[in-house]
Amino acid sequence: MNIIEKLSPNFNSREGHAVDMLVLHYTGMKTMQEALSRLCDPAAEVSAHYMVDEDGTVYRLVPEEMRAWHAGKAPLTTWRGYTNVNQRSIGIEIVNPGHEFGYRPFPKVQMESVAQLCKEILARHKIPARNIVAHSDIAPSRKEDPGELFNWPWLAGQGIGIFPSPLEGEGGAQRRVRGTSIENTPHPNPPPQGGRELEQYGYSIADLPKAILAFQRRFRPKSLTGQWDNECAALLASLLKLI
Repeated sequence: MNIIEKLSPNFNSREGHAVDMLVLHYTGMKTMQEALSRLCDPAAEVSAHYMVDEDGTVYRLVPEEMRAWHAGKAPLTTWRGYTNVNQRSIGIEIVNPGHEFGYRPFPKVQMESVAQLCKEILARHKIPARNIVAHSDIAPSRKEDPGELFNWPWLAGQGIGIFPSPLEGEGGAQRRVRGTSIENTPHPNPPPQGGRELEQYGYSIADLPKAILAFQRRFRPKSLTGQWDNECAALLASLLKLI
């Protein structure tokens, strides 16, 4: 993995907070150079600890012991009740034009560098698997990155984060999660107990429809309905057994 040092001025102290989260983003800009320039522009007041280009090159922008400005200011971001995500997280920006400028799949060489980088970060910090999150997980009302094309199942297979047991069958109404037959039909209470299980996993449910969509982007990317259904309920139940 090729790492290039490119220090951003946009960081400050963690004020003694330990790192226990890892947040993955896409850059959402037209070019890599445009994204790199913005992450290093003092006027922009944004940064990340690393940026991974589509060719697999990694740029180190902020030292891990410092607080990068990638997740948004509190209380715009929330995970498991934590509102100051920047204080306790490492942020990785993954080069991709995003939904605004021609969203596309993430190349294999890029994903391999992301995986290697994540493994090295996890070797240095005690980060629970459920705290390896998408930007859209922590800010569902305003973010959608890294999006539905990001290969979370493959990353989980590399030991990075968690993913529910794979669904069996293609395209049918009947799906199977951990051996339990379910129907991909609307759930009678979307989601159960007013979102208690989503909140239990970590999501803010202040904007429940957006939280449902963020969950689907992460864990059921082939069907982004924004509606809670039995498949979503089974996936979430499977996830809760893994934490």
